[in-house]
Amino acid sequence: MVYGYIRVSTDKQDCENQKLGIDAKARVLGITIDKYVEDAGISGVKSPNERALGGVLRKLQRGDIIICSEISRLGRKLFMIMGILEHCMKVGAKVYTVKDNYELGDNIQSKVLAFAFALSAEIERDLISQRTKEAMARRRACGLYIGRKLGARNLHHKLDGKEDIIKSMLSQGHSRRQIAKKLKVSPTTINTFLNKT
Repeated sequence: MVYGYIRVSTDKQDCENQKLGIDAKARVLGITIDKYVEDAGISGVKSPNERALGGVLRKLQRGDIIICSEISRLGRKLFMIMGILEHCMKVGAKVYTVKDNYELGDNIQSKVLAFAFALSAEIERDLISQRTKEAMARRRACGLYIGRKLGARNLHHKLDGKEDIIKSMLSQGHSRRQIAKKLKVSPTTINTFLNKT
């Protein structure tokens, strides 16, 4: 079985770009993707068991292949990535990445490269986080306000544009909880939105 694994942390990131890269990699390898597995809007900090990736890892068998855009798509922490790769090696599955051009095999070079990629990705994230915190501290020191001002309301709501669906479902006798489930939001979000309108 050949899996194409896609993970994006936010909805703004493009799943399609990752899919195109994975398709191109599969063509170079002379294989076809049997199944795409997608974790959209889910952080790589979450353990694989909390993501669709966990289901793939549980089903992996000898000879199976996972292709993803880069090794950091598997996880955001070094030991998590190493654990995933170790599991793949134990069952005899292969992992290929598009951007890093990485191939997981049962050899020391694969293990060293996996460690190096994961370590550099984690260091880069830590540096970005540190620079962001420093920039925010500078803004505070200059007296600049960060974020929405206290008491200010958000002008946009995640249910904007869905008023007709909500009204239609209410008129059909659906409960607010059922509407929330259909629109994939919490009942509190529905209540807040209806009270606002």
